[in-house]
Amino acid sequence: MKRTQFMLTRVLQGLVAILLIATVNFMLVRAAPGDPVSVLAGEAGASDPQFVAQLRAQFGLDQPLSTQLATYVGKVVRLDLGYSYRQQQPVLKLILDRLPATLLLTGSAFALSLLFGITLGALSARRAGTWVDSAITVVALLFYATPLYWLALMAVLVFTVQLEWLPGFGLMTVGSGHTGFALVLDVAKHLVLPALTLALFYMAVYARMTRAAMLEVAQMDFVKTARAKGVRPGRILRAHVLRNALLPVVTLAGIQAGGMIGGAVLTETVFAWPGIGRLMFDALLQRDYSLLLGAFLVTAAMAVLFNLITDLVYTLVDPRIELT
Repeated sequence: MKRTQFMLTRVLQGLVAILLIATVNFMLVRAAPGDPVSVLAGEAGASDPQFVAQLRAQFGLDQPLSTQLATYVGKVVRLDLGYSYRQQQPVLKLILDRLPATLLLTGSAFALSLLFGITLGALSARRAGTWVDSAITVVALLFYATPLYWLALMAVLVFTVQLEWLPGFGLMTVGSGHTGFALVLDVAKHLVLPALTLALFYMAVYARMTRAAMLEVAQMDFVKTARAKGVRPGRILRAHVLRNALLPVVTLAGIQAGGMIGGAVLTETVFAWPGIGRLMFDALLQRDYSLLLGAFLVTAAMAVLFNLITDLVYTLVDPRIELT
């Protein structure tokens, strides 16, 4: 019962946060130079003031900013994200069409980064001071400092252009007609490079944090007591050191899981991955306000959702935490 009340409180806080984020995003997008009317009028080859005024009235841009904001927030409350006049489709439909591809990419990258990051961090902590520790530290720092877009480009050049091992662009082979397991295998091949590229940065972060947390926990009194009682080193490492060291890693992972969805713009652009990140980039270039705001809102909602899941997982990892 206490956990249910705790999660309900977090859900209400999350809804308030989403509304505040929607308001801030609206103001920031409106403050940016240019508008969809200028773009559409330029593409139509028309500069007639009457035509521009008609477009502004159609988009609601002739209303005061406060009225536009109130209208937008009211639609958000009703889960109406508006209509993309550039794509001639509802914004929610466009986002939902792209959301599975983004979740597949970011989910795979998140799982890989946690798996390899925690494993390498634990190995580094266990072999602290040895060449293994030094090698893992150097590799982690290298991936952390290397720009993501450069890693993506190098991955395409090496594994797609030079070695021809893996496809470098798209979600699946166009025109292949694959179905069933063949389709799954085709998508998996296209997923390898973008997922690994996106995972490398976060893997480096988790490896360094796991190492530091484990070395800190290893010096605590309850670990020394376990050693004095003759508990096997392997059990001490798993049940005492690693479990307690995972708490800060879980916190950071929960925060970054939501940000990873919005942060996949570069990865999706380089690999032509048809996800929300690429959709946001195209909407920004086209000054598609409705689509851009809708994509921002969905990524913010996903970040809030992952934070809620993190709060729940945190209480399961460490039952000593009070649900307040």
